[in-house]
Amino acid sequence: MNSKSKGEFGERIAKTHYESLRYEVLEINYRFKRSEIDLIVLQEEILLIFVEVKNRSRKDFGEAETFVSPAQQKRIKEAAEDYIYRINWKKDIRFDIACVSPNGEIEVFKDAF
Repeated sequence: MNSKSKGEFGERIAKTHYESLRYEVLEINYRFKRSEIDLIVLQEEILLIFVEVKNRSRKDFGEAETFVSPAQQKRIKEAAEDYIYRINWKKDIRFDIACVSPNGEIEVFKDAF
């Protein structure tokens, strides 16, 4: 499986996960300048969640803070600020990391950064 296929696989699993929680997926692969947010999800009109999806080759995922570099976090936050401004969002936000294994298992780290 190539990188693009792996990315799409992980995003599909994460999207299905959030939808199973009755969250609304607003955006997939939202782009702002050089940044991309894999998923933007809405929880009951009160919480906007920005999700970075990571594919992991092992079941033991490790520490969430090692999955996304500080530079990548900064780019994701800049894209999130653009989205928040664009839709005039005034409520809470959260940044999650969704780790997906090759067999489709998912582990979500809420408030990861």
